[in-house]
Amino acid sequence: MTAFRTAASLSANLPSQSQGRSLESAFTHSIMTLGGFTNFLLILPVLLFSVIAHEYAHGYAALKQGDTTALTLGRLTWNPAKHIDPFMTILLPLMLAVMHAPILGGAKPVPVNPRNYRQFKRGDIIVSLAGVFTNLLVAIGCTIVVVLLGLLARTSEALHPSIGILQAMFAFGIFLNMILIAFNLIPIPPLDGSHVMKYLLPAAWSLRYQELGRYGLLILILLLYFGQKVLYWWMTPASLVGNAMFRAVKPFVIPAADPWVQRLLGA
Repeated sequence: MTAFRTAASLSANLPSQSQGRSLESAFTHSIMTLGGFTNFLLILPVLLFSVIAHEYAHGYAALKQGDTTALTLGRLTWNPAKHIDPFMTILLPLMLAVMHAPILGGAKPVPVNPRNYRQFKRGDIIVSLAGVFTNLLVAIGCTIVVVLLGLLARTSEALHPSIGILQAMFAFGIFLNMILIAFNLIPIPPLDGSHVMKYLLPAAWSLRYQELGRYGLLILILLLYFGQKVLYWWMTPASLVGNAMFRAVKPFVIPAADPWVQRLLGA
């Protein structure tokens, strides 16, 4: 089992909430291993793009719902530096890695203020689900790129080594983004799924449920460490969809990509 997750601010009860609740987990046999610096360099572009796209989607959706907080604070940007949090992005993952614990890390959450939404409930749900919807689009985009690269490879054998690496990177992107969707939809505050779940509960229960957000990071670490069977069950649909998408484009994957695909995906 290998894991890479992105967490976010847990200040769920503040007036100006953070919507970058993008926790991610590569929690199935089909996901990559970070067992090498070369692997890390290969997956980094796709990983950064996927995480930033998720965060950007939250801010853009909030803007469309009437909240300009992210735009005003300069967070509606594709600049990776703007999404780095010293503790969640760097220190926490390093500390957990040293402790040989499941790695949990985080991007700086995109700030939003739900009070500015034209319709509070509708806006909250739309903004919360914008990230996972964007990850679905990225996964579909990666699938299309794998096919296009395969077609391009047929024009020149000299391109095969480079195209093989690129196909493996985008194949990784398919699985990564499907796992991002599943993990973010776990109904543990402040993950995106909790913003749908809270509206399905009675009012009194919903308030207590949202209070779990202050313990969300601890709950997730414990879940990742002790609840692997539960997470495996939760991630299985996403893994199956990712596998189906990859099998659909497998005829376009050139032989030069096979060792890189095995290296990044274990497939």
